[in-house]
Amino acid sequence: MKTAHFLIPGDPDARTGGYRYDRRIMDGLGDLGWRVALRRLSATFPQPDAAALQAADAALAGLPDQALVIIDGLALGAMPDVVAAHRERLRLVGLVHHPLALETGLGEPQRQQLYASEREALRHVQQVIVTSPSTARALLDYDVTPERCTVVSPGADPAPLATGSGNGELALLCAASLTPRKGHAVLFQALAQLKQHRWRLRCAGSPAFAPATAAHLQTLIHELGLTGRVELLGELDNEALAACYQQADLFVLPSFYEGYGMVLAEALACGLPIISTTAGAIPDTVPAGAGLLTPPGDVAALAGALARVLDEPELRQILAAGARAARRALPDWAQACAQFAAALATVRG
Repeated sequence: MKTAHFLIPGDPDARTGGYRYDRRIMDGLGDLGWRVALRRLSATFPQPDAAALQAADAALAGLPDQALVIIDGLALGAMPDVVAAHRERLRLVGLVHHPLALETGLGEPQRQQLYASEREALRHVQQVIVTSPSTARALLDYDVTPERCTVVSPGADPAPLATGSGNGELALLCAASLTPRKGHAVLFQALAQLKQHRWRLRCAGSPAFAPATAAHLQTLIHELGLTGRVELLGELDNEALAACYQQADLFVLPSFYEGYGMVLAEALACGLPIISTTAGAIPDTVPAGAGLLTPPGDVAALAGALARVLDEPELRQILAAGARAARRALPDWAQACAQFAAALATVRG
């Protein structure tokens, strides 16, 4: 039986796109006959302390010679010396959701440090798996050649078409953790310019990953006069989140960067028109006919796109038709897991 060892930092049950991808791939490999072993690393990654690095080194040291090891990029990029120490004995694969240095809110010294660290770490793995062509292109700057990089995009679960709010007040949905990269503040500032329109925004996403950002967003809602129109729902379970998709008229994701954007694919699976940004892989994930994309961080452009969709029912219908067309072309998880398994099969001892 083929065995794959996954090293993942933090809580793999956390409801983020990266962790959900990891879980679905591990489950899918199991369905394909693989033995999958999970080793959890410290939640301090990608800023590990000495104890976290020592534990990661011990986890790799405890694996048998020629073991196939997939290291999530959230940890991989922050431990180049640990990875280098095991590169000859183990078959190492990096799983990169998006480069660490492209996280929003980093100071320049920290960004440069993460870039150098991840570039060095990627030198020591045999194969790199990424979730989008955009991330593969980004890793060219990290000396990851196309021959050493495989794109395995996430699957999307089938979903019924959204029924919508059913009234004149359009229901907007944003599903994203409350972190700087997701751009909630930009969205709130844009919506503050559109108070004359009938809309309501629901934001589903955990505040735990960036508590200071979550607190600022709560304050911003009050300062912008959006209390009662913007609701922060917190982290939702699968059933509650699915209900939010079904009740929405429009999906909004104002991210500064996405390595794929699984929630965008989920919105397409429900036939929802989308307003998002041109950042990272979003233009690859959202077809032109299914949404309007604006420059990340551009409040005026986002407000303009929202105003168009709020004002023009015909445009909403056109974008919804584009989303329904894209829905039919979304890959499923069985395909994604088969592609992941095929990529692993190329890693030789």
